[in-house]
Amino acid sequence: MSGTIHVLNGSGVDTGALGATVRRLHEVFHAAVELHPFQPDLTRVFDPSRSQYHSSGVLKQMLDDLSAHGNPADKLIGLVDVDLFIPVLTFVYGEAQLKGRCAVVSTFRLRNELYGLPPNERIFRDRIEKECVHEVGHTYGLVHCRDTECVMRSSTYVEEIDLKGSLMCPACDEKRRGLMSD
Repeated sequence: MSGTIHVLNGSGVDTGALGATVRRLHEVFHAAVELHPFQPDLTRVFDPSRSQYHSSGVLKQMLDDLSAHGNPADKLIGLVDVDLFIPVLTFVYGEAQLKGRCAVVSTFRLRNELYGLPPNERIFRDRIEKECVHEVGHTYGLVHCRDTECVMRSSTYVEEIDLKGSLMCPACDEKRRGLMSD
């Protein structure tokens, strides 16, 4: 039996707008999903030379705060609205501990406005949903998939997020079932 997935909302996204994400996480991982407020100290992870925030530092803060979510089977996914990076990449949409407990997703690069396009709330919410499922998938041990429609497909550009689905391909879903039963 899987633990609870805790969605820690440290972004400016209204909790009501995260309903589809909560439902999709429940549907894909067959786990209870709870939404909580989240206030990470982003000043501790800001890199002034890049004007970005180190995603691994956000994960560390989440790990340090696990006392509030003590069940070892629980997963935590934090949502933030700042531009995240890891040193080897220009930016990341999110980061997760492979076979770990924590993941983080940034909404910063998921909005159309960043790319000079008109706002589109449906697309924005779809992108959040896909990235959350993707990163939580990593916490269960899933790696990137080559299937272009699988939610576990790696996304380098926002257009790639839009092209993939919000569900796993049959092969990844089978792996997920096996990994979650261990």
